[in-house]
Amino acid sequence: MKIFIMRHGEAESLAQSDDQRALTERGQNDSVVVAQACVSEHGPVVFDKVLVSPYLRAQQTWDAISAHFSAHSVENCDDITPYGQAENVHDYLLAIAEHESLENILIVSHLPLVGYLVSEFVADLPAPMFTTSSLYCVDYQIDSQVGEVLWSVRP
Repeated sequence: MKIFIMRHGEAESLAQSDDQRALTERGQNDSVVVAQACVSEHGPVVFDKVLVSPYLRAQQTWDAISAHFSAHSVENCDDITPYGQAENVHDYLLAIAEHESLENILIVSHLPLVGYLVSEFVADLPAPMFTTSSLYCVDYQIDSQVGEVLWSVRP
């Protein structure tokens, strides 16, 4: 199974609340550049499931990149906000992957969760620091519970 983990694009500093911070123009453009690079360098990707944080900047990131990917299912996921618990998200992803026979999953989320998720799937890897709009691809073998980072793309 391949797990794609993306941090939202650059967002405005101020809003009425953290969950309402919108993408900047740069954030939108960088996210599109990363999606285009992903397709250009690694071929077209069809996601069985896309899980997106309900925060505005993550929703807008998915909206910006969705034209470059195909997705069978897109869902908001309250567990992947900035302070979601990586271990719980890891277990949830494995459960739905097995139950729904998923091959490709995309998560659009936030720091620090995105870094911790990569380290949950790849043993002995310290949590990488994601710049905004960064995308990591992890190949994870469910049977052996072994994962490795295949590649990453940054704007």
